[in-house]
Amino acid sequence: MPPYPNLVSESLLINLTIDFLISIGGSASAVNVVDYVMKIRKPEPRLAKLLVSDLIDRDPRLAMTDDLVKLVEANHERINLGETEFVVFDLETTGAKAPPCRITEIGAYRVTNGKVAEEFHTLINPETSIPPFITSLTGISEAMVEDAPAFRDVASSFLEFIGNSVLVAHNAHFDMSFLNHEIGRVYEDYRVWNPSLCTVQLSRKLLPNIENHKLNTVANYFSIELLNHHRAGDDAKATAHIFVNLLNDLRTRGINDLGSARRFSIRKHYAHGK
Repeated sequence: MPPYPNLVSESLLINLTIDFLISIGGSASAVNVVDYVMKIRKPEPRLAKLLVSDLIDRDPRLAMTDDLVKLVEANHERINLGETEFVVFDLETTGAKAPPCRITEIGAYRVTNGKVAEEFHTLINPETSIPPFITSLTGISEAMVEDAPAFRDVASSFLEFIGNSVLVAHNAHFDMSFLNHEIGRVYEDYRVWNPSLCTVQLSRKLLPNIENHKLNTVANYFSIELLNHHRAGDDAKATAHIFVNLLNDLRTRGINDLGSARRFSIRKHYAHGK
């Protein structure tokens, strides 16, 4: 089994198996999977089941009934926005790209039934230097994180905190890439399976007329207090309250499931040749 139920494997064999199953409609015999993915021609059926069982044990997206290997549908697209839990999170880091940069702080808030609730917050020892520019931007110095836990020391508690929730961040691509990089360092070849939403993308579609879609600008639009900007806890709290407002706007437009929200947030309109 994966280390946590909300992790999926990034191993080559599992990704090849998933791609193969998708290409042929979602299921295949264990013999065919081993033949195609592992290049073992005409394997003995019992051996094929044993080999496939090892893959299935490592990833919740795969299942086997008798000798039939199937994809387990995530159903992320049909998640009801009014019934699911969200974890809105923010990361501070030593730089713009992972790798080589590392996390220095995690802030997160749970959003349930339109209410901002439970908090997760910790400084993180990045086990590398923090550039002076980053310290001037965030206020996080090497002295502050010297005795803080490393990511590996908080990974399990953070994974338990997010559970199966939808993850939300302001510029989700950035935060998800850092989170998955750190997860992969602790649990080799794994990443989070949780679906995500980006409040930058949502605000661009829902608030097209504001000056820009930086966190402080959007917070100001909704009259949300943003103290200590560029600190993970405060940014996550502001983003959580922003997200509650954006959720309400989505509902007034008849957008009630995650798939529709995602498609709406990335839909492009072309005008005047753009």
